[in-house]
Amino acid sequence: MKHFINKHPFLAAVLLSLNLGMILVMANVAMAMGSESFVRNILKGRTPGEIFEMYVSMWAGMIVYGGFIIFPFVLTAAEIILLVKGRKDHDLYRKGRIFDIVGVTLGVFYSLLYLSFFSEVSFGRDWYEQLANRQTHTPIYTEAQITVIMVALVAVVGYLVVNYIPLNEMPPLMLVLGMAAIYMGAVESVVWGIQVFRGKSFDFFLLLLPLNCLLLTARTVSHKMWEWNQLLAKDASRREQYQEGSGVLHACNRFLAKSERWPLAAFLLMWPLLGILIGILLLLGQKPDAVIRAFTETSDWNLSQRVAPQNIYYDEHYLCTVAAGGHESIVKPRRLGVRHGHQVIVNRQLCVANAFEQVLEERTPRFHRAVRHFYDTYGFPVAKLIHSKYTADLIYFLMKPLEWIFLIVLYLTDVNPENRIAIQYTGKSLKDFQ
Repeated sequence: MKHFINKHPFLAAVLLSLNLGMILVMANVAMAMGSESFVRNILKGRTPGEIFEMYVSMWAGMIVYGGFIIFPFVLTAAEIILLVKGRKDHDLYRKGRIFDIVGVTLGVFYSLLYLSFFSEVSFGRDWYEQLANRQTHTPIYTEAQITVIMVALVAVVGYLVVNYIPLNEMPPLMLVLGMAAIYMGAVESVVWGIQVFRGKSFDFFLLLLPLNCLLLTARTVSHKMWEWNQLLAKDASRREQYQEGSGVLHACNRFLAKSERWPLAAFLLMWPLLGILIGILLLLGQKPDAVIRAFTETSDWNLSQRVAPQNIYYDEHYLCTVAAGGHESIVKPRRLGVRHGHQVIVNRQLCVANAFEQVLEERTPRFHRAVRHFYDTYGFPVAKLIHSKYTADLIYFLMKPLEWIFLIVLYLTDVNPENRIAIQYTGKSLKDFQ
């Protein structure tokens, strides 16, 4: 077992996560059934179809638990072990690079996935746009996204340069410049973690990405310092080589010949490197302060400096969805109303339909219950299909004939139909005005 872990550490981490995931699945099933019925129901009385369905469900649970919950912690634990043991072990350090690449890649993917599902983040929608229900604005200002992406890409290039170009073929200045790029990416990951962590359930998963970035940065710098000292110890002429020559670059090489100076030098070089990157991004239309505005020109997040308009609530009542989601010139929203204690946008069509339903409820309660049941059965699924303004517009036009029928019924049965229509979604009834 130890030999397998030493030879294939990443594969061992994957298998460990999946096995722990399966243990969690079995534990949940056992708790749900009880220990005695668990053994009986698992081993006896199952048809082949039920056994296959249970088998598939357990494998799916293993992937969810192992891949999405346990594996991020296993990767982080591996990074900690590699930092402690891999700094002065070149073979272990080389094997650990796969943890860096997979950890950062999955960290970004899992973070976006988590924010999309648990915080309902609408990436690409800035603070000034009005959202609906529990939707949240993007944590990165869209006009500054290029800056954030470019900083991350420069950090990746710096990591590849430092880790995949042999140290004996690289001058110290290039090495430290690569470290400065890694620093820049680590700082960005920490700012990202501060931005999105809001103390909610499972938000600590969002902190694993910056933590892993800090761990790989510390391990990379410390290992390269050790490797450089080993190189100089084996080749004394190399140290003398860096003492020769004149000029600014040679002076930098002489200063950086001592690896103890690299962490501070990388930190100092990070700022002019960032300045050069900002200068290049200016040519692409980015503003000089885009690296700051990326996080502050937002709302709903820790570093946000803007206040977004209040979210509009609309539920599965699909005419509410139409009124709130269609083009204003077509669906003609009139005002804000109240439905189930939440604000909704209402238009004429919605008020007419609700007034018609009110009349049905007053005069034919049994028929109204049948209509209500039909609407609840088929209206809610239709509402979930309305994902664009054009779809909402189409529903609006399709409902027009029914709206006219509703109006005819209202005018034939109600003394003051327009009064009834006007008070819909105001929280008042006709009795309040009598």
